[in-house]
Amino acid sequence: MKTPTKLLLMLLLLSPTMSFAAEHSQHAQAPAAASEYKYKTPKLNRAQFDALLLKPAELVVIDVRRPDELTTKGGFPVYLSIQATEIEKSVDFIPKDRSIVTVSNHAGRAGAAADLLAAKGFKVVGAVGALNYEEEGGKLTKIAPVKPKS
Repeated sequence: MKTPTKLLLMLLLLSPTMSFAAEHSQHAQAPAAASEYKYKTPKLNRAQFDALLLKPAELVVIDVRRPDELTTKGGFPVYLSIQATEIEKSVDFIPKDRSIVTVSNHAGRAGAAADLLAAKGFKVVGAVGALNYEEEGGKLTKIAPVKPKS
């Protein structure tokens, strides 16, 4: 075989492999896109959330994380703790006369909970990620779990 023919044959044989590699590369990037914020409720940054915190009488902060996340990662000093899985069952206990901000680690669960509350008529103004808030220079309160009496 002549060299150009060998080269053409090699390219034809490698093209499915290269196509698979390119396709695999696109799938490897898919999880990053899946973790993008995709909710109707605005995702708040630190400055936006801090501005809302200046009017505590008008605001309810609902943290939708599990208790172990609150103790290990930290949270805000005052909040209503309702886990994401319990939001729909708890709507009767959430004040309707205040603006609501939901909180989770990176605002994913907070966005979902916020959209659900907005659909039920609550005045939801945003969702915030506690860890994003901390990354932007905000301070979280670390809450130590209560040790049972022996």
